[in-house]
Amino acid sequence: MSESRFNAEINNDGVSGIYSPKPSEVSAERLAGAGLDGINAATELERKAQAKALHDGDLASIHSWELVTAVDGPGTRLTIFFAGCPLQCLYCHNPDTMQMRRGKFVPTQELVKRALRYKAVFARTKGGITLSGGEPLMQPKAVAKILATAKEEGIHTAIDTSGYLGWRCTDQMLDNLDLCLLDIKSGDEETYKKVTGQTLPPTIEFAERLANAGIEVWVRFVLVPGLTDAQRNIEKTADLAAKIATCTRVEVLPFHQMGRDKWADLGMRYELENTPVPTAEEVDTAKAIFRSRGLTVY
Repeated sequence: MSESRFNAEINNDGVSGIYSPKPSEVSAERLAGAGLDGINAATELERKAQAKALHDGDLASIHSWELVTAVDGPGTRLTIFFAGCPLQCLYCHNPDTMQMRRGKFVPTQELVKRALRYKAVFARTKGGITLSGGEPLMQPKAVAKILATAKEEGIHTAIDTSGYLGWRCTDQMLDNLDLCLLDIKSGDEETYKKVTGQTLPPTIEFAERLANAGIEVWVRFVLVPGLTDAQRNIEKTADLAAKIATCTRVEVLPFHQMGRDKWADLGMRYELENTPVPTAEEVDTAKAIFRSRGLTVY
């Protein structure tokens, strides 16, 4: 399917007529996103009312959204990127999502309506919605409302999170969650601090809650030469993943420089300017360490 045809389909306001890809057309690449086009932003609310709506979860600060296939969970998915993140990852390729003020205020109900438009697509491809960021748990009340409605509508739900704010995820939210894409930045605490500016224990605690709740987990680990690629760090990360009883998949993601220009545009210092991408051999070596723990690795 051509990119132009796909864009025409995802901009269709109705469910009928939206293209449902055949299994042979499903790829592991992100398809062209629509940003925030077509979503009615709440730009006229007074500041006080706006702040209350954000606090109550009726309004969310959103960076963008994309309709993707085989990237942020199974099937075709509507991935909503929330603005704001408590981490400052050195390799972040979307530093413009780090602060909530850089997002666009969107009524939560508009996000729900957007998801419902693709309900037929989700059903045919065994897809659903993924709440990502930034960090979605920066805005837990909005996330809770979206998860609850999606679950009521029979839509598969997922969140992409570092787990650092896992304490904000209530038990009720867990009840409405089918999958967690858990980004374990590093298994070594010193390395984790260097990478993110924060601490590792909250992620471990959230992983335990996910497992105890029986929620499927996909672990994600970014391999960065000179930063996260030490064998000891990879082994510790693999050990953490292996302890998650509900972990069904590990994705070892090679570092890339695609977000470098964004750091400069935002006036932020990018410390990995001269960091190379990992070689295929280095990626395979890291994957082998995870596989040695009995994990399924991609």
